[in-house]
Amino acid sequence: MFSVARDWNPKQKRLKNIILNEDKFNETIELIQDLHSMVHSHDVYGRNIPTLEDELWEGLDKKTFVTMPTKEDVTIAWNIWHITRIEDLTVNILIADEIQEFKRQNWPARLNIEVSDTGNAMSDDEIISLSEKINMEELREYRKAVGKRTREVILKLKPDDFKKKVQKTRLNRILDEGGVLDVEDSKWLLDFWGKKNIAGLILMPITRHQVVHLNDSLKLKKKCSRLI
Repeated sequence: MFSVARDWNPKQKRLKNIILNEDKFNETIELIQDLHSMVHSHDVYGRNIPTLEDELWEGLDKKTFVTMPTKEDVTIAWNIWHITRIEDLTVNILIADEIQEFKRQNWPARLNIEVSDTGNAMSDDEIISLSEKINMEELREYRKAVGKRTREVILKLKPDDFKKKVQKTRLNRILDEGGVLDVEDSKWLLDFWGKKNIAGLILMPITRHQVVHLNDSLKLKKKCSRLI
């Protein structure tokens, strides 16, 4: 079974220490791939090693997927949507300046949704509505597609890329394309990302942010098993 303390924390700490050291570039890329692979299905990297995401999906049923156990919680569906949209936006727009995966392969229709933002400003009712409408298996496929695109971007990075600041034009693209809404509970993300360089985005949200929400999802899965 995946262990954050054993499998994740030492590598995240090492990556934070060396990511801006160009002499450690090869090790940095290897660590990024290792950490990123842990928060996606094992087949994103083609590794026959169970991951944190694999653990979440194992035996996950639709009822558990959409349930909000208490008003202090969200849903597993929302967590997966949230981290995947953020990864898609920050990697493909802010880092690579390319088309976000969401605009490829007819994902909105496949997912059976009309929203495109990260979900930060959603009310509980909106979270539940998204969770009940979204196609569970297609969300899993969208997440795999985003993970594979990120893998490609990681392998194209050069030693001097990590120190580059996030460009304002790319932040504006996220707003224009509906990835972030023009309301305070959503657009604060643009200010947050705008203060980072590429290294900062790799550390948060590409790696650490995802492990936080996947851990929360595993806790929700346990909570729901006691309710059902």
